[in-house]
Amino acid sequence: MDSSAAHDGRRKLEMRVMKILVIGATGGTGRATVAQLLADGHHVTAFGRHPERLGAPSEQLSLEVGDALNARDVERAVAGKDAVVVTLGISENPLRVRFFGPRHTPLDVRSAGTRQVIAAMQRLGVRRLVVLSSYGVAETRSKLQLVDRMFFDLILKPQIADTETQYRDVAESGLDWVLVQPVHLTDADEADAPFASTHGETELLKVSRKSVARFLATAAVQPEYVQTSVSLSGRKPSAAEGHAAQPKAGWEAAA
Repeated sequence: MDSSAAHDGRRKLEMRVMKILVIGATGGTGRATVAQLLADGHHVTAFGRHPERLGAPSEQLSLEVGDALNARDVERAVAGKDAVVVTLGISENPLRVRFFGPRHTPLDVRSAGTRQVIAAMQRLGVRRLVVLSSYGVAETRSKLQLVDRMFFDLILKPQIADTETQYRDVAESGLDWVLVQPVHLTDADEADAPFASTHGETELLKVSRKSVARFLATAAVQPEYVQTSVSLSGRKPSAAEGHAAQPKAGWEAAA
């Protein structure tokens, strides 16, 4: 057995089976998170307006139709869960969203939806909350490169403002929260553990959704990062692998 396979085996033994709710389960990172949680052996409830897009339910996977902005829908989904992972976002072109507004998703979906989740968890006594945020929000804002900062200010301003609100609400929730701030997300197949930093440090300025999902799944069950904000980035290749070009830090357009 190779070292990575052995590590995955130990990881599964260390984690107890949990009932985990994923809010925003049909977006790119949400789908990857559901897949990772299922691979880890957990019982997953995928919540969204169209969870059937994930396929048929199974013994491990439940599909919950609902609106993240509807308090009753969210409370029904949170009931009986051990942890909640939030991967809410707007999957539309950011230029269109900036100048014309989103077509299908409220502009404040991140903060408003997360606020409903927090309220439901507080009422029901569910403690563990893992929330997908973005690099460049809160403490990592000062670490953005100039071009990225300008893009945030000119194009992403309304979405960033909402993500800042989401960040504050989570940090002040009193729950066992973890805020996850990935750099530019890719759809690459890499599923290795990403480089994680609680000080806003990064290696590559890109990271795959599968790698982020791996971290989200672990953060839902392990205590290491509770009540911390964690920056995620891809790991630098070894000298033998060469040095790939790094794109600029981007935005979680399709959570």
